[in-house]
Amino acid sequence: MTRGITTERPDPWRVPVNVEQMPDTGLHRDIEADVAARQAIAEVGQLRAVFSVQASLDVTPKSGGRFQVTGRVRARIGQVCVVSLEEIENEIDEPIDVMFAPPEQIPQMADLVDEAEASGEETPDPPEPIVGGFIDLGRLATDALYLAVDPYPRKPDVVFEPLVEADDPEDHPFAALKALQGESKKPVARKPKDE
Repeated sequence: MTRGITTERPDPWRVPVNVEQMPDTGLHRDIEADVAARQAIAEVGQLRAVFSVQASLDVTPKSGGRFQVTGRVRARIGQVCVVSLEEIENEIDEPIDVMFAPPEQIPQMADLVDEAEASGEETPDPPEPIVGGFIDLGRLATDALYLAVDPYPRKPDVVFEPLVEADDPEDHPFAALKALQGESKKPVARKPKDE
């Protein structure tokens, strides 16, 4: 996963972890969304349905009060095929690798990312802030799921076949010119001269 979504929206699935109570060895969490959380995830993510969501995550303490969260989120979601408009199901299996840092470190670390971009080096993702002493594993898993959703899902073996119409030989850019040219070839009626 490259970066969490930080838009203003409700968090449909919350699993907060207090960093102050984190063991020095870190911790492992296997989490699964209940029915209410799955319905909220579907609503916020504008999905037809979310049938299951599980995440397996490791939180590892790093120097300077930072924490690295790694693992995977797996889900089965319901969508609508953009070609046939049939209901389909898709599997999500998305890796997660995100660094969290105290909020006061974020500007400094973002500057380091900007410097790496300017020098052409491989750019690490800036860290996410630790908010109120907590890392929300549910939100992290939900954001990873949303990033992995195919915005244009297709049912397997469905092919879009555009409507093909035969070209009208009179329908081309020079049709109007041809019509004017045809009018200029018509004989012009002349008035007899008065004698």
